[in-house]
Amino acid sequence: MYVCSCFGVTEQQVQQHAENGACTPRQIASACKAGTDCGSCVRRIQAILGRGACPRRELAYQGRPVLAEIPDAA
Repeated sequence: MYVCSCFGVTEQQVQQHAENGACTPRQIASACKAGTDCGSCVRRIQAILGRGACPRRELAYQGRPVLAEIPDAA
């Protein structure tokens, strides 16, 4: 089933991007453009993301750093 008709992105594609680490609609948009044109699919993308596990979210729940550390430019 299509989630984003503007760019022809399917629910399966959104789920695959989520499995690859995309945890937010913005990260999905970066991966496949879904949600960047008319925006009508953003709520659907949020619902799909809310159903799955997100490694970064799980780290945050454990109180661990979510973002990678940036090395010092010495």
